[in-house]
Amino acid sequence: MSKDAILNKKLIKKLKESRFDVVVGDVISPCGELLSELLNLPLVYSLRFTTGKTLEKFCGGLLLPPSYVPVVLSELSDKMTFMERVTNMFYYLFFDYAFETFNTKKWDQFYSEVLGRPTTLCEIMGKADIWLIRTYWDFEFPHPYLPNFEFVGGLQCKPAKPLPKEIEEFVQSSGEDGIVVFSLGSMVKNLTDEKANIVASALAQIPQKVLWRYEGNKPAALGANTRLYDWIPQNDLLGHPKTKAFITHGGTNGIYEAIYHGIPMVGIPMFADQPDNIAHMKAKGAAVDVNMDTMTSSDLLNALKTVINEPFYKENAMRLSRIHHDQPVKPLDRAVFWIEFVMRHKGAKHLRVAAHDLTWFQYHSLDVIGFLLACILSAMFLITKCCLFSYRKICKTRKKKKRE
Repeated sequence: MSKDAILNKKLIKKLKESRFDVVVGDVISPCGELLSELLNLPLVYSLRFTTGKTLEKFCGGLLLPPSYVPVVLSELSDKMTFMERVTNMFYYLFFDYAFETFNTKKWDQFYSEVLGRPTTLCEIMGKADIWLIRTYWDFEFPHPYLPNFEFVGGLQCKPAKPLPKEIEEFVQSSGEDGIVVFSLGSMVKNLTDEKANIVASALAQIPQKVLWRYEGNKPAALGANTRLYDWIPQNDLLGHPKTKAFITHGGTNGIYEAIYHGIPMVGIPMFADQPDNIAHMKAKGAAVDVNMDTMTSSDLLNALKTVINEPFYKENAMRLSRIHHDQPVKPLDRAVFWIEFVMRHKGAKHLRVAAHDLTWFQYHSLDVIGFLLACILSAMFLITKCCLFSYRKICKTRKKKKRE
């Protein structure tokens, strides 16, 4: 796809003539940075993360010490036991090796061919002016970051709007018990009949009314308290005062809507970043999880009862919500500001760390360490030589005196 775009002379000519001000790209799909290089435009990245955060680390210069920063997809927290730190180090080394071995070689060759000079993927990515990370400290574990990294998690969140009449009537019919919102995201619209009946059986046993976004066959075990919908106004439902819990696959957008409205979660993660996202929410006390492959109706039922009936989860969800809302600038406004900042100033090179201009051995100060070691060893060598010389002198003097 990159070749089709970049080597299309007609397209590149049209883009140059259009006089754009900035390129906004997603670092997980290379090409945006090459386009910005060819068009001589500043670059803003918008991303959740790259696998193992290797591109943020190698190309963005981000510091991610494995001693307390869990590798993305490891499902670990920042409070690690010794063996978890060992596991985290294995993840760290594996992703670094995979990145260096499989991800960069073809891209380095392609970028060098297009630009007509030896270059690397990381060299071009490292020129990005701003990295907009779609998380925030209500989700992330604390770790070092750089001036050109901005966290804009939850930028899509907004206050709840009134529900459609039919849905509002169903929600109000729940009385004091309230409702549970259930969605596995836009990619998973149905389940096997067996799994659907396991879920339906669990939902039928809770006193809450359930709104389930589901397009598969109607489960035989579906209870009278559960309604199926092809689509639900998820954000508006999560912001409704009667909502008690959110059953989610663990997508970042859904999690942020739950954080925004202070709703505890039951996670049923399946793939990609979902298990890691739910692990973050578990570590922060706002969610419990169940395994889709092995779960029984009892597992899901117990998880729901836990987050609905134990105040601990609601309190933590509300705490994260307060953190999210207590920002001087809203995430969306912050993202807009930095994009416009880059446009106004033709980039943001003053925020780019000098680490990008150093080789790997300079970055780790190996040349300095080598020089200092050489100085210490030279000094030790000279001191030793002087001591030996003095010792021999003394010995010769003593022998001479004995002879006399």
